[in-house]
Amino acid sequence: MSHEIAHYDDVRSWTGLWIGRQVPGWHAGWQGSEVLPAPLLRKTFRLDAPVASACVRICGLGYHELYINGKKVGTEVLSPVVTQYEQRVAYVDHDVAEYLQVGENVLGVMLGNGWYNCHTPTVWEFHYASWRDYPKLLLQLDVTLGDGSNLRVVSDSSWKFADSAITFDALRNGEHYDARLELPGWAATGFDDSAWQQTVVVSPPGGVLDRQIAPPCRVVETLEPVSSWSVGPGVRVFDLGQNITGWAHIAVTGSEGSRLTLRYGERLAEDRRVDQKHIGVYIKGGEPQTDRYILKESASAQSWEPRFTYHGFQYVQVEGPDEVLDTLMLQGRVVQTDFSRIGSFESSDPQLNRLHHAAVWSYRGNFVGIPTDCPHREKNGWTADTHLAAEFGLLHFDAGTAYQQWLLALADAQRLSGQLPAIIPTSGWGFNGYSGPAWDSAFLLIPWYIYLYTGDRTAIERHYEPMKRYVDYCARMASGHIVEFGLGDWNHPDRERMAPVALTTTAYYYVDAVLLARFAGLLGRDDDAMAYKSLAEEIHVAFNRAFYRGNGVYADGQQTAQACALYQGLVDPAEKETVVHRLVESVEATGVRPEIGILGIKYVTRALAENGQMELAYKLVTQPEYPGWMHWIAQGATTLWEDWAGKDSRNHPSFCDLGAWMIHHLAGIAPDPDRPGFRHALIQPHAVAGLDSARATHQTPHGVIRCGWERRDGEVHLEVELPPAVTATLRSPDGTSMELAPGTHHSKI
Repeated sequence: MSHEIAHYDDVRSWTGLWIGRQVPGWHAGWQGSEVLPAPLLRKTFRLDAPVASACVRICGLGYHELYINGKKVGTEVLSPVVTQYEQRVAYVDHDVAEYLQVGENVLGVMLGNGWYNCHTPTVWEFHYASWRDYPKLLLQLDVTLGDGSNLRVVSDSSWKFADSAITFDALRNGEHYDARLELPGWAATGFDDSAWQQTVVVSPPGGVLDRQIAPPCRVVETLEPVSSWSVGPGVRVFDLGQNITGWAHIAVTGSEGSRLTLRYGERLAEDRRVDQKHIGVYIKGGEPQTDRYILKESASAQSWEPRFTYHGFQYVQVEGPDEVLDTLMLQGRVVQTDFSRIGSFESSDPQLNRLHHAAVWSYRGNFVGIPTDCPHREKNGWTADTHLAAEFGLLHFDAGTAYQQWLLALADAQRLSGQLPAIIPTSGWGFNGYSGPAWDSAFLLIPWYIYLYTGDRTAIERHYEPMKRYVDYCARMASGHIVEFGLGDWNHPDRERMAPVALTTTAYYYVDAVLLARFAGLLGRDDDAMAYKSLAEEIHVAFNRAFYRGNGVYADGQQTAQACALYQGLVDPAEKETVVHRLVESVEATGVRPEIGILGIKYVTRALAENGQMELAYKLVTQPEYPGWMHWIAQGATTLWEDWAGKDSRNHPSFCDLGAWMIHHLAGIAPDPDRPGFRHALIQPHAVAGLDSARATHQTPHGVIRCGWERRDGEVHLEVELPPAVTATLRSPDGTSMELAPGTHHSKI
C-alpha cells in the first residue's frame, strides 16, 4: 500500500513518499531495538536546460541536513523544529536554483534522530513516545527550466542509502563520529553508489504536514576559550568564559584511529575536571552531554563538530592521547533559534548590567527550536518557564512566530477534556501532578503577550476554542472556584514559607478567566465574554474568602502571597494600601532578601514597582546576599540559575522577567494593555537611589522607542524618542502624567 500524503496546507499537493532505511526486525520503539548510524540518502537526476526557478520542500525526521551537488543547502541546523509528531509535522522549504546545474544533479540528505527517535531512556519517557521510529524523509523538488518545462523529483523507493560516519546520535547524550567511515563526495556528482542499498517506503509519522513558521536554528556566534588546563595525562579542560548552548568545534592532527572524548558541563569539580553529576541525573541510559570523535588518516588538520545534538556548557573536557591534545584547537559554537534582537537595556551599575546580560544568555540558550527550561539535563519545554520568560523575550527578540510555533504543539498535546501537560512536546508525561494553572496558563498568557507586544492576534483567534476548553476544565476541577492541583512557587528557598499552592493556582485560574473574557470580546463572542467575566468575578470573591485574613494579610503574609494578590488584580481597592504595606513588611522582615520562587519573582518586583515601592524593589534585586540574584553574579554566573543555591541547573530562563522589569520600570518602556502592539506606549522611568542612569530601546512594529535618564548636576534628565505613529503616556514617579506625541522629548523627573 502506498503511503501518499493526503493533507497539504496550500494549493500544491505533495506527491512524494516517506522513505527510510531498510531496518530488520521491529520498529525503533521496540524494547531492545538496535541503535543505528545516521543514514545518508541519495538521488541522482538530470536537467536538460538551465534552471529558471527551483524549490525544495523537505521534512527529514528527527533532524536533517540537505545537500545538492555536494553543497549544504542553507545555514540552518537542528531542522525542522520539534512538534507533537502524531498530530503535526513541520516541513521547511528552500529556494535552490543556485545549487542546480545542467546535466547530472544529486540530492543528498543526512538524517539524525533528534526528538523523533529518543532512544536513550529518561524520566520523561520520550523513548516510549507513540511516534517514535527510525529517521525518515519526505522531499519534493519542483524545478522550472528556462525552456518553460517543469520537473519534479520526490522521495520514493528509487533513492539509495548508506550509513554515515555518525555512529551514534542522541538528543540528550551526544554524538559519536568515526571519521574513518566518511564517504567523501557522497552528495556530489560522479560518486559511485553501486554498493548502496535501496530505501523503502515507510509509514508517515502521523501528523498533518504544516510549514514551519518559526525561524530556524543557526550557529549565531563562535567563542574562543578564555583559558585551558591539563588535569592529568590525556585530559584537558577548556573554559569558554560564558555558559552557552551549542557544541564544540575542534581542529586536530593525529594518527588514524586516535580517539577523543568531549564531555560538556557548566561547572567544575574540586579537581577542576568537568562535573556532570547534576546534568545526568534524569538521563537513565548512556552518557550525558558527551561527544566522541575518531580520527581518520590525514596529513593535515581535520576539523569536526556535531550535527544532531546540542549541549549546555561553559567547560569542555577533552580526553585523548597527549600528542593529539597538543595539536587541539577548540571553539564554542553558540546555537539558538535565529530571531532578531530588538531590545536592549543598560545602566550605570556594572553588576546590574551583568545580571541583565545573564538573562539575555539564559533566554537565548533556552530557545533552540522551542522554549526550554535548560539546555543540558532536560531540554524540556516547561510551560511555566515559558510564560514567565515571555515578556522578556518579546521585549528583546523578535520571537513572536517562534512562540506561535510552540503554541501549535501545546494545542496538539491538549486532551479532549481540556487538560494540558507540563512540558511541550510531551511523550504523554506530565499531565498529572506536574501542571496546573500556574503552568498551563502559558496557553492563554503567550497569545496575550504576543498580542500585547506585537498587535498580532493570530494565536488568540487560532486557539480560542482550545483555550476555552482549558478554562472549562479548570472550572470542573475547582471546588468553590478554588483550584488546588498543580505546582506552586517552585524553587522557593524555604518550602515551609512557600505560599499555598491553591493561592497561586487559583490566581492564575482567575487570570485565565479574565483573559478569556477579553479574547471573547475581541472576537465578537459577546455571550462568552459575559460568561467568563462573571466567572472571573466569582473566582475573585472566592479567592479573597479563602485566602484573605484581614488587616492586609493574604495566607500567612508570604512575599509571594501578598504580591500575587496585588499583581494579579485580586485585591479589593479599599484594602490595597494595607496589602502593599504588609508586602513591604514581609520584604523588610527578611533583610530585603527574596523569599520567593519562580512565580514570586514576577509578582514581587512588579507589585512593588506598581505600588510606589520602586526603591525597595531595586534594593531587593541588587542586595548581594543569599538568596539573591547578585549573589549569583558574585559567584561568576553568566546565566541565571534554576535555584537560589545553584545546586541544580545554572542556565534557566524562569527568572528572566527581571530583565523585563528593568526595561519596564527602571528605563521605563512598557506596552499599554488598552492599546496593544505599541501603537501607544507607557513611559514610566524610576530614577532610584544608587543608580545614575538607565537606558533601554525596543523595536516595535512601528519603529524604535528609546528611553533613558541620567543624573546631571543634581537633577534627573529624561530623554524619550518615539517613532512616527506611536504616542505615549509619561508617568512620573510623583504620580503625574502627560501625553507624548511622536518625536524626541526632553524633561526632568
